[in-house]
Amino acid sequence: MPTPQDPASTVFFRLSIDGLDLGLFNSCEGLASEVQVEQREEGGNNGFVWQLPSRVTHSNIRLTRPLTPDTGKAAAWISSIATGIARPTGQIAALRADGSVVAQWGLVEVLPVRWQGPDLDPANPAVATETLEIAHHGFTDAQGA
Repeated sequence: MPTPQDPASTVFFRLSIDGLDLGLFNSCEGLASEVQVEQREEGGNNGFVWQLPSRVTHSNIRLTRPLTPDTGKAAAWISSIATGIARPTGQIAALRADGSVVAQWGLVEVLPVRWQGPDLDPANPAVATETLEIAHHGFTDAQGA
């Protein structure tokens, strides 16, 4: 049984959008942000070049899992874009096998940008998986406030 100090060896990811639980995912890629830096040279100052922050960019996040009954929730969310765009807050929680939280990330103005269902090929009997890709405008506290 893991203790609070143990690193998580098996992690699952729970995605919720404005409090609606979209289920558990096996993998999560793209939790990243980057500050773009502009360099400015100052006349008469040969000791260094100014490094000035400009834009902050955030990667799209890709969550993958085997097909589950929660697949319908993800499909309904991405289909809702056809009736109007709402950019809710979201939350991703990394969970240990016992359900305890390892870490959480709040996301600002989440938008589903891609859903990919399984390749159903009888010649390749692999596990049927789905991938949900979301965009966001940045990180906030873990509660999504």
